[in-house]
Amino acid sequence: MTGSVQERLYNHSGALAADVVAPMTFIVPQADKPVLYSQAYTGGAPKFGFETVEKHVLVADMRALGGTFTLDREGFALRTAPTAVEDLYDDAEVESAYYAEIRSLLKTELGASEVAIFDATRRSDGGAGARNKDGNRGAATRIHVDYTAKSGPQRARDVFGDERYEQLLAAGRRIVQINVWRPIVGPVQRSPLALADATSIRPDDLVATDQVFPNRVGEIYHLAHDEGQRWFYAPDMTRDEILLIKGWDSLDDGRARFTPHSAFQLPSQTDATPARESIEIRTYAVI
Repeated sequence: MTGSVQERLYNHSGALAADVVAPMTFIVPQADKPVLYSQAYTGGAPKFGFETVEKHVLVADMRALGGTFTLDREGFALRTAPTAVEDLYDDAEVESAYYAEIRSLLKTELGASEVAIFDATRRSDGGAGARNKDGNRGAATRIHVDYTAKSGPQRARDVFGDERYEQLLAAGRRIVQINVWRPIVGPVQRSPLALADATSIRPDDLVATDQVFPNRVGEIYHLAHDEGQRWFYAPDMTRDEILLIKGWDSLDDGRARFTPHSAFQLPSQTDATPARESIEIRTYAVI
């Protein structure tokens, strides 16, 4: 991102049409490693072993910059990608036709030779949340990154197997964790997704947090607040649009590796605003 773009978005005297200032939830750094007990572990609401703080931040309209965002620089990208799957709540259709669409899309987008899909999650900020095989899920309202420098490669080992993972790296292949986020209905007018420009995130802002499941302990990043962080969203996303979000990259050469993101409340939304419903597909792409 050029300095002139930063100046336009963050030092302008009049806000762009869809820029908003909104509250977002950050972690409060602490001496001990934070712990999150998952819904699957507790059998009810998640349990948090850390404090959070709410800060009002500028979330800028990424549409104002067209298609200038990239996975390797900012860590995310907005794309138009209609789906032929009519019912994204149909597990069988998602795991067959929709997975095939996602594999094809990422192979084209990234030049990937292989795309392994290992999770699909629906979310809604209305009522009891959105239906999934393992229970209902609400919108994720704490800023986080799904994987860390530790858990990104470990989850890849789980997906590919230890031997194949080592073979891929030994052959000079690159492995990238990408989430594909799509509204199930649109336009999204409540609880859209905010994404941090990865170039604005200091390493110390990322706080590794244990995530406890019934059969394993994973690790995610939460985000501590810093005034230099830059945030974006895509207003009124439709069902024909997707966000690509990088969660981890096997290359550590200065490109984006971790992209903090979170749902947030628009100043214009009310209880009467239609609930946000979305589906996210987690993948590893081999490049």
